[in-house]
Amino acid sequence: MDLGIEVILSLFSKDGLKKLFNFSVENQKTASENAQRIYALKADYIHSIESVISFLQGKNQTLARQICSGNYLPQASRFNQLDDMEWAFGNMGLQDKAKHFATLYLEDLSDYIIECVDANFGFSRYAERLGRSANDFNELHDSLHQNPTYIDRVTLEILAKKLKEIQPKLVCFSVPFPGNLYSAFRCAQFIKKHYPEIKIAMGGGFPNTELRSIKDVRVFDFFDYITLDDGELPIELLIQETHSPITNPPLFKRTFLKENNEVVYNNFSLKSDYKQQDLGTPDYSDLLLDKYISVIEMANPMHSLWSDGRWNKLTMAHGCYWGKCTFCDISLDYIKLYEPVSASLLVDRMEQMITQTGENGFHFVDEAAPPALMRAVAIEIIKRKLSVSWWTNIRFEKSFTKDLCLLLKASGCIAVSGGLEVASDRLLALIQKGVTVEQVAQVTYHFTEVGIMVHAYLMYGYPTQTVQETVDSLEMVRQLFEMGVIQSGFWHQFALTAHSPVGLNPDEYGIIPQQRDITFAHNDIEFKDKTGINHDQFSFGLKKSLFNYMHGICFELPLQDWFDFKIPKTTIRKDYIQNCIQNYTNFNIKPTAKIIWLGGKPQLNYYTKSKKGNSWEMVQLRFHDKTESFEISLEKDKGDWLSSRLERLQITAEEPVTFAQLKADFETQFEDFELFWFSKPMNILKNYGLLSL
Repeated sequence: MDLGIEVILSLFSKDGLKKLFNFSVENQKTASENAQRIYALKADYIHSIESVISFLQGKNQTLARQICSGNYLPQASRFNQLDDMEWAFGNMGLQDKAKHFATLYLEDLSDYIIECVDANFGFSRYAERLGRSANDFNELHDSLHQNPTYIDRVTLEILAKKLKEIQPKLVCFSVPFPGNLYSAFRCAQFIKKHYPEIKIAMGGGFPNTELRSIKDVRVFDFFDYITLDDGELPIELLIQETHSPITNPPLFKRTFLKENNEVVYNNFSLKSDYKQQDLGTPDYSDLLLDKYISVIEMANPMHSLWSDGRWNKLTMAHGCYWGKCTFCDISLDYIKLYEPVSASLLVDRMEQMITQTGENGFHFVDEAAPPALMRAVAIEIIKRKLSVSWWTNIRFEKSFTKDLCLLLKASGCIAVSGGLEVASDRLLALIQKGVTVEQVAQVTYHFTEVGIMVHAYLMYGYPTQTVQETVDSLEMVRQLFEMGVIQSGFWHQFALTAHSPVGLNPDEYGIIPQQRDITFAHNDIEFKDKTGINHDQFSFGLKKSLFNYMHGICFELPLQDWFDFKIPKTTIRKDYIQNCIQNYTNFNIKPTAKIIWLGGKPQLNYYTKSKKGNSWEMVQLRFHDKTESFEISLEKDKGDWLSSRLERLQITAEEPVTFAQLKADFETQFEDFELFWFSKPMNILKNYGLLSL
């Protein structure tokens, strides 16, 4: 079950809001003007809430006009930014505008809850502060021994009902983020008190990264087990132990538990983890798939993609095929152990999930999807004539040629996100990113040219980064947006993690970690950079400039205008990114490259061409694709040869044809295949789907 969505739907209902406003009445005397306004409009909120939630669930689309009329939704302080938003969103469609208004309406209510009901409330994060970098368990432990909050009571009421109905022997909590930690502990505490016979386990992203060196035995007053890394085998062994124990003592896999009042790590099972191909297809059958809400919080196109719509989640490969970035947790299994899945099996799973969920959008959640596997998956999707939309995270590496991007687009790829990190070749080499700024510019250009949206993760404050490099990095980003090759981005300040190469070898990167005694969470580490630069000061200016660049404005402003302190002038030439893109040439095609034609059969029209008393036979090949018609003209015999070969180059052909095979075939009748292949008519055909892969 997803307790998160069930709590939200309970709170944001007529009955839920009535109870909420009744509970908060005492706090009105000290409330802010904004909270008093919301309370005064409580009847309007109660009247409209269920229609708005239904609209955000995709069930009540005609409400969009009402919402956009301006006098349907009660409005508090979140709507003060509307003038900015009108500009930021431009002429967005009616449905998107209504979704954004409805999101502001919910955020107003969220502000009210935080001020008057429960200071820890958040839609996707609850009491996140208690989980973030909690090196010891004391503060979280103290919070759990205070009376349950209003939100806790709503949560536990829903949980109690479910426990009564199912009567489980084992309850497993997946805790991906710090913002899920407190509620998981609160629920585990409730189960221990009322159902002491039930065993409780925790796994997921937070324990996998933060709790690998847990020592505080009090944690196991709440949870019986904490498992690390891949969960399938650890959970199978826990189920076995819970239902019919086989060994004494039990043999677990990567599992912390309490024995003799001490924390022990049991990894004694000799069973091997399941291979990716044997895991089966994710099963969403018990989730309330038709009840999730789809929101638009901000004018960042990638954020819109993340939170608007429903995406089936799949992984192309376990781990990262690159696995070298120095800021990343590459020492941990979820990145270190690389294991891809075959394309045909992946697309089988996609078809099963479409059947089960009725949704044909897919988000591949890889650390970085491998280009060769993306190509194979795209070919498989097109072969099966599947109609899907998908997006994933990538590295901006040179394998992403324009031809590969055209193939990905044809298969339904709508967006990619990737780490540009620091737009400086020195720092990219230090990070071991394996790319250069020039390469990033060329790859993002290829994606953009075919209509795939590009989101870039950007980083500042990397160890040894100078002020000059930060300024130059911003100039690179400015040019990338000005050239239109990146449509979305987000600046992150460098965070030192315990399991990254920087965290494991801080001396090599010129930083001094602030070591603490760790008994609970251990991942983010505070540190001092030997350069002494205060990178925090850049935060506001970097984010403000990016917001403007994303909306296509303010490119002409000097970089100094974004900061209220003196910065050096950039050393980057104004046309640097433009030159990177224009310098790209690709005349080297591997003999083994597969040649694929995505288009249909041409109509042939023969004619005679005359010049200076000579005449020769020509043929016009006319093609139709989904959006337009185009034609190319060739000498008759070469045109006939090409027309007959295009059918063999179709993606559905039984045997793929390589560049070397096509060249050999051509040169049985004609001379100089390269001259023909790179001719103007053939270059036109390449733009419409004649691909070398």
